[in-house]
Amino acid sequence: MSPQEVKQAAGGFTRTGRAGLFVAGMVLVSEAGWLAAALPGAALVSDLGALLVAGWATVACAGVARCHPTPLRRFWTLLAATMALAAFGRAIWTAQRVTGGTLPHTPLVGAIFTAGILTGAAALLCSPSAPRTGVGRARTLLDGVIVALALVPIGWVLVFRGVAAAELADSARTLGLLFPVFDLMQLTILLTVVGPGRPVWRPMSVLAVSFAIRVVADVGYVSLVAQGNYTPGHLIDVCWPLTYLLIGLATRYPPPPDCDGTEDTAESAPPPWWRVALPYLPVGGAIIAVVVARRPTGQSPHLLFVTMMALLAALALRQGLAANENLRLVARLRRLAYDDQLTGLPNRLMFNRRLRLALRDGRPVAVLLLDLDGFKQVNDRFGHATGDTLLTGLAARMRTAVAGDGTIARLGGDEFAVLVDGDRPVPPERLAERLLQALQPSDGEEDAGVHPSASIGIAEYGPQHTSHSDLLRDADIAMYAAKAAGKSAYRTCTPLLRESAVSRAELIADLRRAVDERQLQLEFQPIVDLSTGAVLSAEALVRWRHPRLGVLSPARFLPLAEETGLIVPIDRWVIHEACRAAATWRGRAPEATVAVNIAAAHLRRPDLIATVTAATASAGLAPRALTLELTESALIEGTEAVLERLRQLRELGIKIAIDDFGTGYSSLSYLHRIPATELKIDRSFVSRLDTGDDRAYATVQMVTRLADAFDLSVVAEGVETERQHEAVTRIGCPRGQGYLYGRPDHPATVGQNRS
Repeated sequence: MSPQEVKQAAGGFTRTGRAGLFVAGMVLVSEAGWLAAALPGAALVSDLGALLVAGWATVACAGVARCHPTPLRRFWTLLAATMALAAFGRAIWTAQRVTGGTLPHTPLVGAIFTAGILTGAAALLCSPSAPRTGVGRARTLLDGVIVALALVPIGWVLVFRGVAAAELADSARTLGLLFPVFDLMQLTILLTVVGPGRPVWRPMSVLAVSFAIRVVADVGYVSLVAQGNYTPGHLIDVCWPLTYLLIGLATRYPPPPDCDGTEDTAESAPPPWWRVALPYLPVGGAIIAVVVARRPTGQSPHLLFVTMMALLAALALRQGLAANENLRLVARLRRLAYDDQLTGLPNRLMFNRRLRLALRDGRPVAVLLLDLDGFKQVNDRFGHATGDTLLTGLAARMRTAVAGDGTIARLGGDEFAVLVDGDRPVPPERLAERLLQALQPSDGEEDAGVHPSASIGIAEYGPQHTSHSDLLRDADIAMYAAKAAGKSAYRTCTPLLRESAVSRAELIADLRRAVDERQLQLEFQPIVDLSTGAVLSAEALVRWRHPRLGVLSPARFLPLAEETGLIVPIDRWVIHEACRAAATWRGRAPEATVAVNIAAAHLRRPDLIATVTAATASAGLAPRALTLELTESALIEGTEAVLERLRQLRELGIKIAIDDFGTGYSSLSYLHRIPATELKIDRSFVSRLDTGDDRAYATVQMVTRLADAFDLSVVAEGVETERQHEAVTRIGCPRGQGYLYGRPDHPATVGQNRS
């Protein structure tokens, strides 16, 4: 398709198309004026006007069929055939009327017009909003047939009873009822196929108006003929060319944006109640009409008897299709309820159901709970589409590894579970080994960095379990133990692990109250000038005075705080307390500053700047006296928003230190982006200086020179011996921190000379 054709298909008529529409419109207006004025030759003008407009509509539909996308070509082609049949039927009608002098209600003319209505109905079943399945299209067609048949008795009583008494041939009486019936069927199909919960494609609205006018025209025509009040050239004749003009007008609208030839699998909104009830609403009226039609003779007309039999057959077939559709819907709902839509594995609901059944039967049961390690990083780095693809592939591997020795399910996210019940020919531990082996990355996957490992927890049902929830809880405990063991491992739940998990849960509960109950306290470790021994700064270190366990170090409770999100309120408390303490000791050491560690979770919060500025302002501490220490791992996970937040902090005068420098993965690249003022050499390098480790010496020397090149201060952490002090001093490192210079202590001791 050329660009010009695409533009025409999407934007409406060409200049020729607009000219054709104008001419067709003028023909219709001229015909209406001629008939309204009752000028001579009105019958011929009526016939020729309808013939010309139908011919133009045929050309318009055929032309747009070539330009529109493939899914719409059959729709427009069938409408072109409908208009062609209308023009052909009108031509025969005109010829027979002119030569015969009477209304040509012949079987040939009736068959042509009826065929045109049927092709129009077929076009609707090929429209973009029509059902995609054969069953759906059959159901829609039956809806139209049921409505049409049900309205025959009603129309007989209200309008068409006089047709039987009119002096017309039998074929005329039959066709008089047949046209409105087919019209109503066509209009019902159109109302049914317009999809709920989505915008209506504009041509369908135009076609609805066209079909409604045709219903009115055919009903009015038959009524006039029955009463003997119709003559060729009657004003009602304008209605038919008007319907043709509207069909031609519908071709000017572009195709719907989602018409790409693919089946729409998205969930659609449920249809409104009236659309579900549409084929059944007129049935009650039809029954009443049949009862009325039996009076006064006590017998129904033969046509109504045949119609009611056909209506019952259509209803039975429609109900059969509905029952079939309900069965398919139940099966689909079952799949949605019990299957994971991404991997095809059973979901959490199905897994719990099978687990409860296995426990009810009293069979030996074990559960393997599997969690992918590092999967969040895959999503963050490569996007959720890559993550979904990875999950699908890993699920297939795990299904193959489990084979018939268990039931594997996806519980959600990157968490999977395996149910092993019955005789268990394969021990759960062996099954865990097979799963870990199946998840081992190939060379290509390892290089791409998109293949996480897994941690597996195993729990076997025993007397200590009262429900399936207890068993899953123990598997979860064992899984976290596997993660703590270094990941890519499995652990079996033991009484010791269970007791440790209970203690951990209790510690988390206590930690939630620690800030409010003032159980936290700060100690400060000095950072000294290596040449003079003067204290230049102090790092704030939080301690927890637990009412039962005594003083707990940060390593004991801060990881729990980070896992539970409690690290943010703890960080806030530390920042405020450190600023207040620093404000008191700056009277002894005016140039001394305070350093505070910031967790990655707090760094990602937009209220960090407000927290820091409020803390310094309330303590009366100059912002330049505060240093925020950030680990490399926290910075590596940072986004552009995080970097912008750090730049704003620097603009306020607050210093930024990169803690544990040298242990991350992107140190050099991040130095170009992070507005840091200080590097802290990790203690793992400093601790090896007094053992003659040349590599450690070279690393400290390299970091010191790197800091000089970037105009950054540098601090050697973990200096504990004189030999380490001499080494970092000889290298040229200006500052040091460690037990050699002072242990974490009360803030009152900060500011004293450590030389």
